[in-house]
This record gives sequence, structure tokens and C-alpha cells, in this order.
Amino acid sequence: MADPIPAPPRSAADLFSDPLDAHPLWFKPASFLSPKFDSESYISELRTFVPFDTLRSELNNYLSSLNHELIDLINRDYADFVNLSTKLVDVDAVVVRMRAPLVELREKIEQFRGSVEVSLVAIKNRLKQRSEVASAREILELLLDTFHVVSKVEKLIKELPSVPTDWSNGDVNLSDRNNLSNGVYVQHVENETSIRETQSMLLERIASEMNRLKFYVTHAKELGRKPRIHHFMGAMVVISHVQNLPFIENMEKRIQNASLTVDASLGHCFVNGLEHRDATAIYNCLRAYAAIDNTTNAEEIFRITVVAPLIQKIIPHGSSAVVAGSSGDGLENDYQLIKECIDKDCKFLLEISSAENSGLHVFDFLANSILKEVLSAIQKGKPGAFSPGRPTEFLKNYKSSLDFLAYLEGYCPSRSAVAKFRSEAIYNEFMKQWNIGVYFSLRFQEIAGSLESLLTTSSLIPVQNSDAGKANYQGLTLKQSVTLLESIRSCWREDVLVLSCSDRFLRLSLQLLSRYSHWLSSGLTARKNHNASTSTGCEWAVSAVIDDFIFVIHDIRYLEEQVRGDYLQHVLQLLSSCSPDVLESIRQSILLGGQSLKSLEPLVIKTVVESLVEKSVEDLRQMKGITATYRMTNKPLPVRHSPYVSGVLRPIKAFLDGERAASYLASETRKEILLFAATEITDRYYELAADLVSVARKTESSLQKIRQSAQRRAGASSDISDNNVSDTDKICMQLFLDIQVGEIFIITITIFFILALAYTTRKFMASGMSLSLSSKLNAFIYVTLLLQIVTRSMPVISLSWGLKQSILHPTAHYGIVWLLQIEK
Repeated sequence: MADPIPAPPRSAADLFSDPLDAHPLWFKPASFLSPKFDSESYISELRTFVPFDTLRSELNNYLSSLNHELIDLINRDYADFVNLSTKLVDVDAVVVRMRAPLVELREKIEQFRGSVEVSLVAIKNRLKQRSEVASAREILELLLDTFHVVSKVEKLIKELPSVPTDWSNGDVNLSDRNNLSNGVYVQHVENETSIRETQSMLLERIASEMNRLKFYVTHAKELGRKPRIHHFMGAMVVISHVQNLPFIENMEKRIQNASLTVDASLGHCFVNGLEHRDATAIYNCLRAYAAIDNTTNAEEIFRITVVAPLIQKIIPHGSSAVVAGSSGDGLENDYQLIKECIDKDCKFLLEISSAENSGLHVFDFLANSILKEVLSAIQKGKPGAFSPGRPTEFLKNYKSSLDFLAYLEGYCPSRSAVAKFRSEAIYNEFMKQWNIGVYFSLRFQEIAGSLESLLTTSSLIPVQNSDAGKANYQGLTLKQSVTLLESIRSCWREDVLVLSCSDRFLRLSLQLLSRYSHWLSSGLTARKNHNASTSTGCEWAVSAVIDDFIFVIHDIRYLEEQVRGDYLQHVLQLLSSCSPDVLESIRQSILLGGQSLKSLEPLVIKTVVESLVEKSVEDLRQMKGITATYRMTNKPLPVRHSPYVSGVLRPIKAFLDGERAASYLASETRKEILLFAATEITDRYYELAADLVSVARKTESSLQKIRQSAQRRAGASSDISDNNVSDTDKICMQLFLDIQVGEIFIITITIFFILALAYTTRKFMASGMSLSLSSKLNAFIYVTLLLQIVTRSMPVISLSWGLKQSILHPTAHYGIVWLLQIEK
């Protein structure tokens, strides 16, 4: 018998926790099996201490467990479940018996649903009637309030006190006032002030009522436009229905009359207060204007009553302008007079309207009264002030206008008030009158045109001493350079610069530097290509003499120092209000402009060197005459240098010893030109000498072969003594004398030459070869030139200036003598 399967070990959760099918104590599943179970009573008992959500959750869990048990039972007794239908008896009778109560239940439910729908419709209709009644009541109350407010306003208007016309307007004659006693006159003034204050206070009260009346009328019209909701075939339809309110329409005429009366009375009271500078009356009137939201009217009254007469006296226009005559289009003096008038006649109102916690911040008398009248007067009286056709006057007027706006902003009590002032339409219209773009275009043409006219000339224009002293540009030598420096400085002059366009002026100054650099580089290119027709403005370089480039080199260096020095500091000081990042970008851009000038200096120096070399090479070409002198002429060995040697470096000496080079070229520049020119001339001499010796040797070799061949045919001896001096030896000796006495020989490399030549000679002797005089001279020439190339990097080249014949260094003499004795 098999052992029973042992049960798995039980965990701590199985021992101490609730079982999976555990239920709360209040939930008893056995109650559902009771024949007397009633769901309503069961729920009513539990609802007192069990929430419905908890009960629902527990019932759902129990239902889920029952479904699982049912499925388990079906699976366990599946055969009995399948045979269940065969065991059912009289099923149709049972169905018939169950149908009757179900049909009866359906009829009761439909009957109950019908009664509920009838009740619901009745409730909706009553709610609709109630809503309509509430809306009608609201409209009625609104109409009653409107009527009461209109009546109250009309009553208050009738209570407005009247001020004597002659006193209020200040038309009492001086003789009449003198006839009155002082006490009576003072009493009249006090009465007038009291009446004016009372009138202003009453107008403020009326204005508040008018504000409330305006709200009622607007609200009534909104109620008349309120959309209505209707039901059509079970669907909700929204219909915009405009309900006419005849009462409001009839009241509008009374409201309009009252509004006109209040506006007129308020205007007279405000004007009267301005004329007498009654702060209390003005304050009350301004509060009244703010209450009825009619600030524009108050600003316009102040402009016409106070500001316009003052501005008319300063900037007359119309018929008064014809009488006064034209005084020019300058605005600086006019603005000064306007400021004095504002301080004297307008300051009291500005202080009242800008007082803290006054509630009058809605007014902007600065923009809509003062600035508006000033703009109108300038447009009518001095329209030329806005014209950029005269840039100098335009800039003065523009800066004066900015100063005037800053003066007006000084009356703003806070930053928000300043922002509000700048956002006004009249402020933007005033700023649009100043066409800064056209002004910059005119300045651009003026500044760039003056430079361009000089850069397109066909020659360099030196600056005369008188002109240089007058312009205070003693450091520059060419008018083109002076104009460039004046132009880039003009971009930042006080009478030219507009800070709002500083980016444009910076770009213009950089464009001027770039144009000058392009003018120089294109000219140098045209001179190198010997073509002046490539573009306009390059003729100067082709036609310029070599001494003119001294001025160019000097001006480039001077301009580069100015741009990277004082000019840069001046620009950064003017733009010091910019952020550090912007200032750094400006610094780098200007430094790059100076660097572009500096990069041109080597090109100009190269052009000078090429011109000097070309002049020197003209004398070197006479070297070809050495071959014709000694070829098949039986002349003895040369004992002196060739005539051309003394003129090889004469152009360099004349250039560097000239007055311009001594005055305008720095020592480093002169050494640099000397080094490059001597190096290039040595290279050219090397090429010509090497070619000359090579051709001579080839020719001599050919002649020698022909001679030997003729001697063999004649049966003569072909022995040729090595001691005979050939034509090639004579040519090499002449070259050696030229090198020895020539001004291109460098003393500092003599020792290196001796060592190198000695080394070369030993190598030949070690190989068993005999050195002829030609070979020795050739080695001398090649090694000398090789060492000359090796020592090009030496900072100083010692040349014997002013000597027609140079004496070779003693060490070199010793080396040459030793070399000539080698064969012996």
C-alpha cells in the first residue's frame, strides 16, 4: 500500500495570517442561504457601520469566489453536468409559470417610468419658469436701479453751484477791482474758491454715479443678449435671442443729456481750476474724469488750455509764424524754453497726477498733452527739423529731442510709469519722425565717399607739410592714409555718432579698413603682374617709383599702431555701457582690422625688394660679356674685377641711403630689405655664374676633343700640359676676382669657406685626382655661394658700403694662397 503524499510545509504566513477565503466579521455568507433573506433589509442593517464601497467590494469578492467554486464543481462532476438536461422534467411548464409574474413586473415598471417622466417634465417646466421669473426680476431690479441713478444724477446736476462768469474767467477789470475794497475783494475770491471746490466735489460724486449708471446700462444690454436654451425633439438647442428693453432705450436719451451736461460742467470746472491753480478742484476733477473713464478729455483740455499757448509763443506756427518770422530749424533753444515753461506752468498738475495713492495714474499728461503739442508745433512751425538732408543740424535736433524726452521721463515717479510713457502712441510717433536710417546713409556716403575718391586716383598723393600740420597728422605721409584715419575717427565723433546706430558705424569703420587693405593688395598684385587695367584704383602701384613705397610702409605701420591703440580704446570707452561679451567682440573685430593692415607690410617690402633686385640684375647681365672677352683671344689671366661689379648693389645703396628711407623706415625694416635683396641678388648671381661656367666648360671640352682628333690625324703628340691656362680658367679667375672685390661678398662666412674648401680639396686628393685651376675656382664659387645660402638667417649682413674695391679678409687670402699652392 502506497504511502500518502505528505502535505507541504506550512509557512509563517499560513500560520499567522488570515486564510484566502476569510471575510470580515460583519459579512456572513450563510445569511444568503436563509429562506427569509431580504436584500433591502440586509443592506439597511449594514449601511449604519459599513460604507457602500466596502460592501460592494466584499460582495464582488464573494461573487468571484462563488464563480470559482461553481467552475470547480462543474469540472469535478462534469459527466453529471452533461446529463443534467436529460433528468429535467416538465421544463416548459415551469417556464410558463415563470413568465406570468415577469410580464406583470414589466408592466408595473413601465407604468412607474411613465409617471416619473411626467413628474420630471413638470419639474423642468417649473424650474424654467422659476429661472425666467428670476431673470425678469433681475432685469426689473436693474431697470429700477437705472431709473433711480438717472434721477439722482439729474437731481445732482441741478444742484451744481454756478460761478460768476466774470470772476471765474478772470475778466474783472483792474479799475473795478480797485473800486472794491480789499476786504470785499478777498471775500469774493474766497467765495469763488469755495464754490469751485464745492462744484468739483459734486462733479466727482456725479461722475461716480455716472460710472454706476454706465455699468447698469451695459449689464442690461448683456442680459438682453443672453442666449436662450430650448429643447427640440429631445435635443438641446442654443438660440441667441436679443431681448429689446424699451425702458433702457427710452432712458438712453436722458442718460446722454446728463452725460453731456456733466462733461461740459466738468470741463468748465477743470479749466477754471487750471486757470486759478486750485489744487483741490483739479484733484476732484481728475478723479471725476477717472471715474467716468474719460481721461482723454482731461488731457486734451490741459493741452489746449495750458500747453498750447506756451508752445505757440516758443514755436509759432500758422499766422503767428508769419508775423514772427523764421528763426531756423534748431530745437535746442526751443527745448530749453519749453522746459522752463513746464517747470513754471505745468509742474503743479504733473505733481497732482503723479501723487502716490492718488488713483490718478491713468492720466499721462506728459505724452498726450505736452509731447503731443510739442510734436504738433514742430511739424507745423519747423518741419525742417526732422529732415536728415542736413546731417549736422539733424543730429543736434535729434540729441536735443532725446534730452527733452529724458527730461519728461524725470517727472515719472517709477519705472513702470517710464515704461508706460514710452509705450504711448504719441511717443512712438515722435520717435518715428527721426529717420535715423536715412541719416546713416548720408553719413555713409559722406565718410566712405571721401576715402573712395582718393583711393580711385591714379597715383599716390603725398601730404604737404602745411597740410599735415593743419590736420595734426604728422605721422602719416600719404593723403589716402590721412583720409582713412580721419574717416574711421569720424565714425565715432560726437557730432556724427548716434549710439542707437553704433553697430552700423562699427561696421562702416571696419569696411573702411578693409577697403584700404584691398586697395593696397590689389595695387601690389597689379604691379607684380604688370597690369594696370584689371580694376580701377590699381594704377598707382604700377606708376609708383620705388621710393613711394617707403611712404606706404611707414603709413601701414602707423595706421596699425593707431587702430590697435588709441582708436580701440576710444571706441571701447564710448561703448562702455555694453555688456562684457559685446565689448570683447568689438575689441576682437577692431584688432582683426589692424591685423589686416599689418599683414600688408611684408607684401610691400617684397615689392620693394623685387624692384631693387630687377635694377641690380640689369648690371649682372653684363656677366655674359666675360665669355666673349676670353674665348679664343689668348688674353692673359685677369688681374682686376669686371666693370659691372661696382654697379650691382648701387640701387640698394642709393635706396637705403636716401633721405626718405632714413626718415621714414625703421632700422629693422631697412635690415630686412637689405637681407632679402642681398639674398635674391646672390641667388640670381649664382644662377648666371653657374650657367656661364657650365657653358664654358662644355665648349672647352668640345674644342679640346676636336683638337685632339686633328692632332691624331696629323700624327702629332696629344700631350697637353696641365700648366696651360685655358679660356675656362680665365673666365673662372675673372669670376673669382669679381666675387672677391664685389660688394655682395660676405666677410662673415670666410672662415666657413676655408674649412669647407679645405675639406673638399682633401677629398679630391685622397681619391688620387688632380685639381686643375678651373676645378679649384669652380669649387671656390660653389662653396662660397653655398655658404652664402646657409648663412641667410644671420641677423646682420656686413657689406662694405661706399668702397669701389673691397679687400678680402686676411684669413681668406691665406686660404686662397694655400689652395693655389696645392698643385706644387
